[in-house]
Amino acid sequence: MIGIVDYGMGNLRSVYNAIVFLEFEARLVSKTEDFNGLSHIIIPGVGAFSSAMSNLKKAELIEPIKKFIVSGKPVLGICLGMQLLASVGFEPDEKEGLNIIEGKVIKFQLENQRIPHVGWNSIELTREHYLFEGVKKGVDFYFVHSYYFDAKNSEDILAYCFYGHNFPAIVSKGNVTGIQFHPEKSQKNGLKILKNFCSRTDA
Repeated sequence: MIGIVDYGMGNLRSVYNAIVFLEFEARLVSKTEDFNGLSHIIIPGVGAFSSAMSNLKKAELIEPIKKFIVSGKPVLGICLGMQLLASVGFEPDEKEGLNIIEGKVIKFQLENQRIPHVGWNSIELTREHYLFEGVKKGVDFYFVHSYYFDAKNSEDILAYCFYGHNFPAIVSKGNVTGIQFHPEKSQKNGLKILKNFCSRTDA
């Protein structure tokens, strides 16, 4: 059973529909007891870091998420959900994150590129990873964001993307992975990433 964390922000329905399309069971998770019986969780999201953390706190979802992570089961953050894994974010003001993967979420400072970064872009993996088994190399994925995850430790960066400069497109530590692009909107290769995640029996 794939749990999709519902904290009132973002692309819940598109992620849910993608998981169901891939023929996995899924349910929305909005309170502590909803975590019972889950094999995986996905933290989606679109919007501001500060508001998202406030919503997670108000819904009392922070501790259940951290407890699930400690269990060793697979966890995936998508877009804002990836950024929430960081130590701190600055959208629009400074706010403590889940602090699962060390780093900070900061705004792009680009002179010759539009912000937000919207559209299709390729990524470069730093190492092999189960999420990319059967995924073609050199393909593009769909991004929509103005802030990026500035990871503290290079070993936590699974892939880079270039937009004005290299930034972490995927971070990964243990059983937790965060993806800046939207796999659910990235056609066949994005769906393959989601299928690999949902098929994983351990991290």
